[in-house]
Amino acid sequence: MSNHLLALQDFTPAQLHSFLDRAAVLKKETASSLRHQQLAGKSICMLFEKPSTRTRVSFEAAMYGLGGQVIFMQARETQLDRGEPLKDMARVLCRYADALVVRTYGQQVVEELARYSEVPVINALTDLHHPCQVLSDLMTVIEKKGDPKKLKIVWLGDGNNMANSWIQAAAVLGFSLTLACPAGYDPDPVILEAARKIAAQPITLLRDPAEAVQGADVINIDVWTSMGKEKEKEKRLAVFRPYQLNAALLAQAAKDAIVLHCLPAHRDEEITEEVLEGPQSVVFDQSENKMHMHKAILEALICGTV
Repeated sequence: MSNHLLALQDFTPAQLHSFLDRAAVLKKETASSLRHQQLAGKSICMLFEKPSTRTRVSFEAAMYGLGGQVIFMQARETQLDRGEPLKDMARVLCRYADALVVRTYGQQVVEELARYSEVPVINALTDLHHPCQVLSDLMTVIEKKGDPKKLKIVWLGDGNNMANSWIQAAAVLGFSLTLACPAGYDPDPVILEAARKIAAQPITLLRDPAEAVQGADVINIDVWTSMGKEKEKEKRLAVFRPYQLNAALLAQAAKDAIVLHCLPAHRDEEITEEVLEGPQSVVFDQSENKMHMHKAILEALICGTV
């Protein structure tokens, strides 16, 4: 197993299943008021260049919930803001903490930190990948719908970091995936090509959202304008309007389909208020599962149990 979690392609099916299985156990134990202490005496350093609500709090709650400690830093509060080389920061921070949790823009940032760090580096989000989020989303899918290999799972909207990680998850774990993205907003072509070479089931890219969601068991969406793309907002609103998940589009899916959104949601943009608050939405269970999945990831990487 990789000592770091930078992208889902770096893991075997058994390793990803071990994260999913362990997160489910930790969730049950937490619900039964079991006090976890696996990481007592351990600490993580969280280095965030991008703002966050759920990712930050879920990682902090996970580490505290395992008996560990958290050091949180925004990039502007560090010497990175003054041009300190990443390799220097990695070699220093790894002597202070037992893992580095990084939320940043470029994938090259987490890759360079991992190259020089002697402790695990965990990708909490880059512009290219969002692996921890997709693992927690898969945990939710399994809870609600069972084996992903037996489901039609759909990604709707922007071919962003979430789409890229869903593609890698589908390839590694062997489930089919259908994506509907407007022209010019496809997932990363290198990631898509590499995934299709090892995929056991089809990874399909379509343009028509109605075609994509026909009979879907799971529909996963995200905002149309991700952080760093704010200048494109008006253009994106026009391009993505047909991809809005509303009651009419949801009606094309299976009657018991579930709706996922990693939040924050722009209500009545990519998803209507009616759907987000409706009975098929599982977005708040999905958000909770981030904490349990982050527990599993931290435990496995710091203790080397995967």
